[in-house]
Amino acid sequence: MSISVQPVIMAGGSGTRLWPLSRAGYPKQFLVLSGDPADTRSLFQHAVARLQGLASADIQVAAPTIVGNEEHRFLVLDQLRELKVEPAAALLEPVGRNTAPAVTLAALAALDGGSDPVLVVTSADQTVTDAPAFTRAVQRAVRVAAGGAIVILGITPDRPETGYGYIKVAAGVADADAPAVARFVEKPDAATAERYLAEGGYFWNAGMFVLKASVWLAALERFRPDIASATRAAWAQRSTDAKFVRPGQAEFAAVPSESVDYAVMEQCPGSDFAIRMVALDAGWNDLGAWEAVWQVAPKDADGNASVGDAIVKDSHNTLVHATSRLVSAVGLDNVVVVETADAVLVASRERSQDVKLIVNQLGREQRGEQTLHRKVHRPWGWYDSIDNGPRHQVKRIMVKPGAALSLQMHHHRAEHWIVVSGTAEVTVGDKVVLLAENQSTYIPLGQTHRLANPGKVPLEIIEVQSGSYLGEDDIVRFEDTYGRS
Repeated sequence: MSISVQPVIMAGGSGTRLWPLSRAGYPKQFLVLSGDPADTRSLFQHAVARLQGLASADIQVAAPTIVGNEEHRFLVLDQLRELKVEPAAALLEPVGRNTAPAVTLAALAALDGGSDPVLVVTSADQTVTDAPAFTRAVQRAVRVAAGGAIVILGITPDRPETGYGYIKVAAGVADADAPAVARFVEKPDAATAERYLAEGGYFWNAGMFVLKASVWLAALERFRPDIASATRAAWAQRSTDAKFVRPGQAEFAAVPSESVDYAVMEQCPGSDFAIRMVALDAGWNDLGAWEAVWQVAPKDADGNASVGDAIVKDSHNTLVHATSRLVSAVGLDNVVVVETADAVLVASRERSQDVKLIVNQLGREQRGEQTLHRKVHRPWGWYDSIDNGPRHQVKRIMVKPGAALSLQMHHHRAEHWIVVSGTAEVTVGDKVVLLAENQSTYIPLGQTHRLANPGKVPLEIIEVQSGSYLGEDDIVRFEDTYGRS
C-alpha cells in the first residue's frame, strides 16, 4: 500500500535581508537567485519541483498546497502555471501569524479531503544542490512519519555556523537512519558552535519537517491548544474562490503568532510524541541573507561571484549582483554590491544580516522602495515606471494574452497610450476600439476606461500620464476581474 504525501510549501515570507532585490511586494521566494543564466526557475518553483520529485513505488505525491498571503496570490499561480502544476489549494493568510498557524491551516485542508496524508512541509526560499540526495532523505523521512512519528530534517554542518538553531540527536540509538531527537538548541555563539562541530551529534535545524496531518493537530492540541482552537475557528469561517481558500479574516487575526519550533517541535523530546531526525546532506542553504547567496554562487579564482552585467577587478570574496546596468568594482574585499533599477546596496559581507536595518528605516519613512520595485507585477502583467517629474510620469506596460485591467477612472490625471507591440482593446466611455502597433489613443481626465489584450501574444504599450497628482491611489475601479476594490 502506497503512502499518500501532501507537499506543503510555505511561501509567505518577505525576505527583507535580501533587499533591494527582494521587496515586500515581490519577495525572495519568487526571485531567480541561482546565479546560473541557464536556470530560470525561482526559489519557489524549485521547492515545488523538488517535492513533486518524491514519488516512488511506495509514495504517492499529491499536488502541492501553498500557504501564502493575499498580495502574492497571482504570483503563486503564475509561477505554478509555468511549471504546469495545478495546486491542491492556495491558502491565503489575511495577516501573518508565523508558521504554526500556517501549518495548521494546511493540516485542516488535508484532512478535509477525508484522508490523513503525510505532510512534507518546507519553506519556499531554500536551495538544494544535490537533488537525488534530497529525494532519498525526504523519502526516508516520509516512511518513518507514516508510522506516526514526527520527523525533522537536520543539515549535516560543515562549519561552526551561528546563524541557525541546532538539533541534538540522542546517542546510542538503534535506528541510525532516523535517530531520536534529544533536544533543540538556540543559535549559539561562535565558541559554542565550534564545540558542537567538534563533538558531533549536532545538526542545523532546516525548518523542514514531515508528519501526518492528524499527528500535527494532536501535538498542537497538547502543547498549544489556544493556537489549535483559534485556527480551527478561522478555518470554519473560510471562503473558497477557485483554488484560493481564505480563512475568516477576523478569526485568523485573533490566532496567536508562533513558530512551529516553539509551538510544538521543542516540546516533543521527552513527551509521548516520538520525534526523530533524518540527516540531510544535499547542499542545502536557506538564502537568508546576501552572505548565503555568495556562499552558493559560482565563484572565480579570487572568490568573487557576479550576476548580470558586472566587471570585477582586483577584488576578493565579493558579490556583485547587477540587474539593470553595468556595475563595476575595483579593489573590494568581502563586500556585497546589489544594483536594481531604483536602489543600490553596498555592504560588508559579514554585516549582510543587518540589511534589515535599512529596510526598517525605509518602512518608518514610508518609502516605496521597501515594498515595490520600479517594475511592479500585477495579476494582468506588469508596469515599469521609466520616467517621472512634477506633473508627468511615463510607464511601460505589459498585458498578458487574454488579460485586462480594471474598468477605472482617475480624478487628477489624463493618459496617452501608444501601442509598441501586440493588439490593444481600448474602452473609453461607451466606445471600444482596437489599436495595432504604432497607433495611439488619449484618455481624458475623469473618463472611464479599460485596457485589454484580446490577442495571443503579450501587449506592450507606453503610457504617458499628466496631471496634478499621479499616485497609484488615484483610481476608482468599477469592474475588476481580480477582486480588487
